[in-house]
Amino acid sequence: MQTPKILVFAGSIRIGSFNRQLAQAAAKTLALMEADVTLIDLADYPLPLVDENLRKDEGIPENALKLARLLEAHDALFIASPEYNASIPPLVKNTIDWVSLVDHDRQHRIRAFAGLTVALGAASDGRLGGIRCLYHLRAVMMNVGTQVVSEQVSIFGAASAFGEDGMPTEERQVAMLDRTCKALIEYCTPGRGR
Repeated sequence: MQTPKILVFAGSIRIGSFNRQLAQAAAKTLALMEADVTLIDLADYPLPLVDENLRKDEGIPENALKLARLLEAHDALFIASPEYNASIPPLVKNTIDWVSLVDHDRQHRIRAFAGLTVALGAASDGRLGGIRCLYHLRAVMMNVGTQVVSEQVSIFGAASAFGEDGMPTEERQVAMLDRTCKALIEYCTPGRGR
């Protein structure tokens, strides 16, 4: 069996972000499960707001193409997303929207989302752990053509949820993360992106 290639990113570029911590914990967990993991920071791929005028005049931004190529080269994706007003934060939605435009751009012929398996997680200092955004994010990811695993992880009380090793300290949250990562590996199709 081929080793699955899994891309991981946090939907936050804030210094000290709880979701960066979750993305790092997911990457560590997936690597321990023998996946080939690539952890990226969306700060390295700045994008303008989706704008059809800009797209018409200047084409798809280079960073959207870079992200699309990265996604196409992987079998699966783990997104750790913050929750803004019970929904998806602008950084995550804008990133997905730009990549989906690459998917539908005949000039580039990149299929970043087609057949990609996705797992979702959220971390928040609130009692719900960002869970409300995952419902919306799941719907968006399914709409762009990915397969989203039913398992997901939600880290509440995130300001004190991660230990010195970067992993969640609460047993239930560790189990949730493990189940989500295991499902992502189990349901992805190794070789999809090669």
